[in-house]
Amino acid sequence: MTDRHHLLVFGGTFAAVGDAGDISGVRAAGSPEGLFVRDARHLSRWQLTVDGAVPETLSPVADGDTARCVLVPRGGRDEPPAYTLFREQAVGDGSFIDAIRVTSNRPVPTTIRLALTADADFTDQFELRSDHRTYAKTGATRTRQALDHGVEFTYQRGEWRSVTSVTAEPVPDAVEQTGTGARRLVWALDLEPHGTAELTLRVMARPHGDKRALRVPRSPAALSAQLLSLEGEFVEGVAFPTGWPELAAACARGLADLATLQVPATGPDGEELRVPAAGAPWFLTLLGRDALLTSLFALPYRPRLAAATLPALAATQASGTRVDAVSQPGKIVHEVRHGELAHFGQVPYGRYYGSVDATPLFLVLLGAYVEQTGDTLLAHRLEQHARAAIGWMLDHGGLTTRGYLVYRADQGGLANQNWKDSPGAICSSDGTRPTGPVMAAGAQGYAYDALRRTAWLARTVWHDATYAALLEQAASDLRDRFQRDFWMPEHSFPALALDGEGRQVNALASDAGHLLWSGLLDKEYGELVGRRLLEPDFFSGWGVRTLASGQPAYHPLSYHRGSVWPHDNALITLGLARYGLHDEARTVAHALVDAATTTGHRLPEVLAGYGRDTHAEPVPYPHACERESRSAAAPLALLTAVGGA
Repeated sequence: MTDRHHLLVFGGTFAAVGDAGDISGVRAAGSPEGLFVRDARHLSRWQLTVDGAVPETLSPVADGDTARCVLVPRGGRDEPPAYTLFREQAVGDGSFIDAIRVTSNRPVPTTIRLALTADADFTDQFELRSDHRTYAKTGATRTRQALDHGVEFTYQRGEWRSVTSVTAEPVPDAVEQTGTGARRLVWALDLEPHGTAELTLRVMARPHGDKRALRVPRSPAALSAQLLSLEGEFVEGVAFPTGWPELAAACARGLADLATLQVPATGPDGEELRVPAAGAPWFLTLLGRDALLTSLFALPYRPRLAAATLPALAATQASGTRVDAVSQPGKIVHEVRHGELAHFGQVPYGRYYGSVDATPLFLVLLGAYVEQTGDTLLAHRLEQHARAAIGWMLDHGGLTTRGYLVYRADQGGLANQNWKDSPGAICSSDGTRPTGPVMAAGAQGYAYDALRRTAWLARTVWHDATYAALLEQAASDLRDRFQRDFWMPEHSFPALALDGEGRQVNALASDAGHLLWSGLLDKEYGELVGRRLLEPDFFSGWGVRTLASGQPAYHPLSYHRGSVWPHDNALITLGLARYGLHDEARTVAHALVDAATTTGHRLPEVLAGYGRDTHAEPVPYPHACERESRSAAAPLALLTAVGGA
């Protein structure tokens, strides 16, 4: 196996396979190989051999919604391959298909022995993280049972039960034990001179609690047709810019990716919804902040995303206090997980509320959605949820007592609970981390916008002028406080955060651009910030860095201290346009579109911070999500900000 892997995604299911279409179960390029459904690995081995040997990859799997490769037996120039294998794979909702066509290259009859070794370890994704944590699983058992058409793997731990079924057509001649727990499906294939034989293997994953009656499609082609139809539906009807074909292509690619990143969720009345997952491979689930920003970027083009995201988050809104989940009444969820470890409380992420900004962003999206669509019915339906979210911001969130939204490090979960949520992301310019409660700058901008938009809803939809006036005053006071406490005159720039003592955390960071998007800064301050973000220490040529270079804390390969994030830059571009800095907005937009053009028009989660002046192509960040909903929607935000310019 090489260390390359290729991702196939369909809703809440993804497969990561190697160049030859195999799954070894080991980590590859920052991602584990396997078939994953609802946070669990339902295939941990899937390895093909012919005549007892691993075939050589003649044409490796290429990026796409279907994995295709060509394999031959190992040999030399004087020993032409006796046969060629054409392999095609695809994933569906809880399913995986592997179609293998073997063609003889000999003029005489040939018999070959083809074997497929399969296993399912049902490992929770959190066990595969790089933090090397281990989790006790007392009483857990795994079983394997041969079927008439294949094999079934079962995992049981208390009430938790998951199943993976593998069926084959034609039926295998034997299902053999391997001594490792895996099972080997074996066929003896008789090939006529230059003849062909075909095998189709279908995998159905049935996670715990999933009672849907799903069927595996007949072939990869059938699954591919489903995907193309779904992607076409998302792209259809969007007016792409004709004068900027590269942006048009990035928007189309992003919408197609968003189509495949939809996962099931439930609304307040039990209605079934489809919402944007954060990204694959690690976050193919509902994350509040990610779904909200994705829906905001796509709102002018695909308002259905917001129409699903808002009730899904309302349904998971906290109603009580739980210290382990960082939950308080009215707070919007940060992360929802369905895996075994979350089920048994071994990780806190079943419903985890460690986000200071999902709650204000929920209100921002609700106000923007109603303004965009005129759908006042949803505003009425979610009125109590919105009021509860405002209540959290004023009370537990800290606006009334501290003057700002505030978070405290969660020892069992996230130390930082704004969008830059890695442990060292919030820091001074020298890398020093703040002590005590943290007041992150970007979250205050979201709070300001949330107060204003909810005041508008209260005045125009809920007809509560008294409540509207209260929120408008709170927003005005927040704006005045922020510019007094966060502004650093020596830099003409806002601090990244305040620490527990109210001292400025003085790193120069891209979060200042979010304040432009939210409209928190006065025009004079906003123009200073916008122009500063385009200086060479911030602007890499591929986008604005999360942290300006030249500061001791800067590192081009740090997750949040020098990298370039497409969604961060999309917010900055919208903010620049809001403050009338249209040339600067176009500069950032062109940089992002150029970066997307080098990678098949798909923007990754994050890029390294190396400059375009020294690197002619963007340098990948080594552990980025390959498909991420905020990055997929970012080109749509660029289109909103600058049009086809």
